[in-house]
Amino acid sequence: MKLRNALLFFTLFTLLLIGAIGHSGCANIVPPTGGPRDTIPPRLIFVTPGDTTKHFTGNKIVFNFDEYIDPKDIRTELIVSPVPKVDPIVDSKLKVLTVKIKDTLEENTTYTLDFGRSVRDYNEGNVLKNFRYVFSTGNHIDEGSFGGTVVVAQTGKVDSTLTVLLHRKFDSPAGLKKNDSAVFKDGDSAIAKDRPRYVTRIDTNGRFQFRNLQPGKYTVYAMKDEGGQHKYLSKSQLFAYADSPIVISENTPSIALYAYAEAADSKPASKASSTTAAPAASRKTARDREKDRRLQFQTNVANSVFDVLDTFKLSFATGLKTFDSTQLRFTDENFKDIDPRRYRYVRDTSNKIFALHYAWPTDTKFYLILPRTFGLDSAGRKLLKDDTITFRTKKDIDYGEIRIRIVNLDPYCRCCRVTM
Repeated sequence: MKLRNALLFFTLFTLLLIGAIGHSGCANIVPPTGGPRDTIPPRLIFVTPGDTTKHFTGNKIVFNFDEYIDPKDIRTELIVSPVPKVDPIVDSKLKVLTVKIKDTLEENTTYTLDFGRSVRDYNEGNVLKNFRYVFSTGNHIDEGSFGGTVVVAQTGKVDSTLTVLLHRKFDSPAGLKKNDSAVFKDGDSAIAKDRPRYVTRIDTNGRFQFRNLQPGKYTVYAMKDEGGQHKYLSKSQLFAYADSPIVISENTPSIALYAYAEAADSKPASKASSTTAAPAASRKTARDREKDRRLQFQTNVANSVFDVLDTFKLSFATGLKTFDSTQLRFTDENFKDIDPRRYRYVRDTSNKIFALHYAWPTDTKFYLILPRTFGLDSAGRKLLKDDTITFRTKKDIDYGEIRIRIVNLDPYCRCCRVTM
């Protein structure tokens, strides 16, 4: 009797369960919420050598964090001051970030590493803001500071892509018009041919701040740093400078800079202009054309970092009359020439764009060396001196791969259909 009652109960329970499933159709699967979102950025546990180390003699700095990190665009975000001749190599693995110094450090000098917005956690992308590291090769840490604001003169607005530079050479064109960028004739100025001593970025409010500066006198510039070379390369670049050098101390007064970009073509003087102003404008235009003997070009490399899924391109303002690819040197980071059978140049029909086709590896540094005689445009312009384009390809972590495998999918069930 007991066994019969148990079998009856089991049968009724099974029928009720089948009926409930049949009435409701497919069950709705709701994933667990996982709790509140993580909003805390990575925290530095320790660094070797320690921050503000004096008498620094090593060539490696190791940062350890409390969670997995995902350095994003660190090669473009990291600013080292004083600006090195050779950029450091940055590697990351799990919770560890390693900076290997490749440049020869100066004696009795304070160095800073400003990581910008590059250090963030792996899962949520929370950014560790204001992350800086300071060390000195001497017996003290420099404490000089200097700040100010930069706005675009024509609009009064802020361009947060501008950078501010300090130079030790004093060829600032003080007293000239703010938008007269033609004073940098033929690239003879320090801002056109030399590395700055210090570099910093401006924030979204147009403010900038230098810290740990070595006392002394500097010229101040701000510009849109096209190509990440820290050099003034084109009159079309947004550009600003202080009228006179500044003297760095612990409390240097702040300044305001106004950025201009020179128009590509000078407009003819109107009939209402005075008879004395028109000839002066004409003379200035002719003088500018005479001085503009440089062959202008640009690349599709952003901040010295190249996307391996793209094609490297040299773009010229005017079509080239001659282009001798055999004079160009394409090398690895050790300046070893790459086998020319592995790459080729392809020009477009206008002779303005020359593409370098190559099977680009990731996370690799390259140099493209352009002798001044490699090319000539239809106006007879050429490079005034040899030039070198330095860039590194993106890391594997900058790319991704997604594989989706779905098993036991019922194509006739509406709630199982996936909309992409």
